[in-house]
Amino acid sequence: MAVDKISNVSADNVYDANQIQVLEGLEAVRKRPGMYIGSTTARGLHHLVYEIVDNSIDEALAGFCTDIEVVINEDNSITVTDNGRGIPVGINEKMGMPAVEVVFTILHAGGKFGGGGYKVSGGLHGVGASVVNALSEYLEVEISDGSHIYYQKYNRGNKESDLKVIGDTDKTGTKVHFKPDYQIFEELVYDFDTLLVRLREQAFLNAGIKIILKDLREDEKNKKREEILKYDGGIKEFVQYINRNKEPLHQDVIYIETVKETCEAEVALQYNDGYSENIVSFANNINTTEGGTHETGFKSALTKVLNDYARNHKMLKDGDENLKGEDTREGLSCIISVKVMEAQFEGQTKTKLGNSEIRSMVEKMVSDKLSEFLEENPSIARIVVDKAMTAAKAREAAKRARENTRRKSALESTTLPGKLADCSSKDTEFTEIYIVEGDSAGGSAKQGRDRRYQAILPLWGKMLNVEKSRIDKVYNNDKLLPVITALGAGIGDDFDTSKLRYGKIVIMADADVDGAHIRTLLLTFFFRFMRPLIEEGHVYIAQPPLYKVYKGKKIRYAYDENGLKEALLEIPDASIQRYKGLGEMNPEQLWETTMNPETRIMLKVEMEDAIAADEIFTILMGDKVEPRRNFIEENAASVVNLDI
Repeated sequence: MAVDKISNVSADNVYDANQIQVLEGLEAVRKRPGMYIGSTTARGLHHLVYEIVDNSIDEALAGFCTDIEVVINEDNSITVTDNGRGIPVGINEKMGMPAVEVVFTILHAGGKFGGGGYKVSGGLHGVGASVVNALSEYLEVEISDGSHIYYQKYNRGNKESDLKVIGDTDKTGTKVHFKPDYQIFEELVYDFDTLLVRLREQAFLNAGIKIILKDLREDEKNKKREEILKYDGGIKEFVQYINRNKEPLHQDVIYIETVKETCEAEVALQYNDGYSENIVSFANNINTTEGGTHETGFKSALTKVLNDYARNHKMLKDGDENLKGEDTREGLSCIISVKVMEAQFEGQTKTKLGNSEIRSMVEKMVSDKLSEFLEENPSIARIVVDKAMTAAKAREAAKRARENTRRKSALESTTLPGKLADCSSKDTEFTEIYIVEGDSAGGSAKQGRDRRYQAILPLWGKMLNVEKSRIDKVYNNDKLLPVITALGAGIGDDFDTSKLRYGKIVIMADADVDGAHIRTLLLTFFFRFMRPLIEEGHVYIAQPPLYKVYKGKKIRYAYDENGLKEALLEIPDASIQRYKGLGEMNPEQLWETTMNPETRIMLKVEMEDAIAADEIFTILMGDKVEPRRNFIEENAASVVNLDI
């Protein structure tokens, strides 16, 4: 890249000590909100609620809170109420102001930095309450201390009134009411189901706590929603919940726990007849999506325990190889939850636990207590070990199929699929591959593409439903092999994103029922066998137009019903062409509407919640019909214009 040299520097461009800005108070949060809540999109909007709820959860962890209520008000403001001790209202000697004001106006202030306020805490480095205050149009707090009710209001992080007594009470607790700032957030409408997922998770992780979520906004049926979440069984019920659309291999959930002075750990697990593992771990109620020492300790111990049991009971013969970790985790649903006094998280996002002592604690707990459970429950033990041994045979079959595929490829003139029209660039920052439904659409895409960076891979016919198949079946499937080969990064435990040949993988299918089915099949395959593709943001869904609106030389494309109405207003008395499939478009139209980076619309596939994603794929592609029927009936109203 060429860089132009600047020969004349004006006084306005001088960079010296005077140009270093010092942002006072909460100005830094408003200046760079993404640094504190991730983004100013819907994700960041909902994160505000989590931060306030986390403070109430911390009170529950300390043993002082049993009830939490979250209300979405009619104006999309939020009210969170708990029956904890209430934020202290006395004067903080160091700051010279009430402690509650310190909590809401000073970054890195709170009861989580030592001093006995909290033994165990989640929270966002103690900045949660002040960040929510800074990013709210207004925030009101009411505190009950068993004698009086105190009140204070803030405006965009600034104190609007002094702390004052507004009543008497014999109760304790904290009530926070805030409205996100329209100057900060791109989206201001709260989604009930998004909050429900997170709050349900918190209720599972903290057995016995009651969390109520209310929505005072009326839906299209003039109804208001309310969910009461209380699980006395804790993470045992959590496992039953995530397995509810699957077929468990044993009725009882296996539960083990251990408690020490500075930490405690609990594990709940249950096997099902599926082929994927679903291990979800938490540290201090924070979902550690990247795992950490608690997961490592569990996996290591599980593999050892099952191998030892299989050897001791002659299920594995002397000449047999040991079961591998992936074998012992096939069909496993498991929740790991640890509470640590001094949690050490790796990275700003707190997604990986780093405490070394937790690994040994979890490993010993699982080794001792799971071994004991299996000895006392031989029927369950045999089911679990048989499942792992069958998985080991399938793994060996997959290995042979993979090696066979590689040998065949080596004898051919190229290792890439014959139908692949590759691009000339090798720079994954720019390259993209379109996986296209059908040869006809593939032909148009090949002619209309930019050959420098766009590759086209046509698929034909329905591919394998991997939700019902092991990895050895994948290697023998002629519909999926071209995808695996073209991407070049392997699958399953062998998957390596550093070997990926394209930065964007774009699924381009017709806007009808068959196209939706193909998209779902491909997404299921990526989720089960190439999950990092989704986690790292490589997968996209192309959005071909449904309509062409034209009159003379005027042409507009519409991607939905609203777009069609707007186009008809713009071009009155126009003709309308309804596209039944991608193959109806000529190369120029396909390029202009769906493939040109300047004009196309693409949806990026993101995975907010692994548990929710696993549930959706199980419902849509699993064996059970009833959950799928219920899902379709519940969501049919939001789907229009599908060609059936």
